[in-house]
Amino acid sequence: MAQRIDVKDLDVYYGTFHAVADVSMMIEARSVTALIGPSGCGKSTFLRTLNRMHEVIPGARVDGTVTVDGVDLYDPAVDPVAVRRQIGMVFQRPNPFPTMSIAENVLAGVRLNNRRISKSDAADLVETSLRGANLWKEVKDRLDRPGSSLSGGQQQRLCIARAIAVKPQILLMDEPASALDPISTLAIEDLIAELKNDYTIVIVTHNMQQAARVSDRTAFFNVAGTGEPGRLIEMDDTRTMFSTPSVQATEDYISGRFG
Repeated sequence: MAQRIDVKDLDVYYGTFHAVADVSMMIEARSVTALIGPSGCGKSTFLRTLNRMHEVIPGARVDGTVTVDGVDLYDPAVDPVAVRRQIGMVFQRPNPFPTMSIAENVLAGVRLNNRRISKSDAADLVETSLRGANLWKEVKDRLDRPGSSLSGGQQQRLCIARAIAVKPQILLMDEPASALDPISTLAIEDLIAELKNDYTIVIVTHNMQQAARVSDRTAFFNVAGTGEPGRLIEMDDTRTMFSTPSVQATEDYISGRFG
């Protein structure tokens, strides 16, 4: 069951540096939300706060709340490892484990979580995850080959298969197609459109056409200047944001006048 995310008064710090300021938004279940804005405006930092990935950086901390169906992810009683299991992450560059086979890559997250799994269950999970990532037909006859033997676009879909194998409810994607060619990018975009039937998806993208194509809602972040924190400027249905944004800076960014 995909879940909605409520963010309230979120501030993110790296040591004394105030990276993101005062973000409040609601991310709808079973939808795609795109985060857009110029480099350095806090989009990726904000994305990583949604599954507590930013905490792996020493000195990082958060004020405010991130609530998933009523549970505050930053409550002291909440285990960050459990959060990351529930909220999967796909990074900018495909990162399959190079020494592992395609099948082992899919199962890596499950094994990391110490889930014992029978041989037949493992085979079923590999197939369903690769089917879910639209990769099964291309790799079913070479599951024992290294994950690194695949093309870039296939590697990224393998990483998506690895993310969905642990059965998360939310998928975060940090520029998942920026390192890919146009055909592979289209395959990832088609996949995102299918995955939103089962998952809540948040995607960071610098590609305005991609944001317009894949997302239901768009959030525009901006930064006032060097050393200033990134802020959420506005958020609306994607169609509205790209046709009649309410803030001039949003229109300037979307139309390519800055950023």
